[in-house]
Amino acid sequence: MTDSILPSEKLNFNSENVEQGLAKLVLTVIELLRQLVERQALRRVEGGALSDQQIEELGVTLMQLEEKMEELKRAFNLEGEELNIDLGPLGNML
Repeated sequence: MTDSILPSEKLNFNSENVEQGLAKLVLTVIELLRQLVERQALRRVEGGALSDQQIEELGVTLMQLEEKMEELKRAFNLEGEELNIDLGPLGNML
């Protein structure tokens, strides 16, 4: 008779790992979108498509978003480089 090992013993799942992994994935996607929005905003500013007031509001909004991302990373004990997921042959995500 062979010893049977329960799947939970093989994979070592626990709620902390699941929460951390999910937080990492969600924050990575949010960071990717934040960077894309920031690049698009810079293109619009450089293209002269925004008024001075719009530029000011955009700058404040982007700073607040970056601050919130830092707060969330701290809450889940993540560093910025941890969000740069390796996509194998495609390279890094961020």
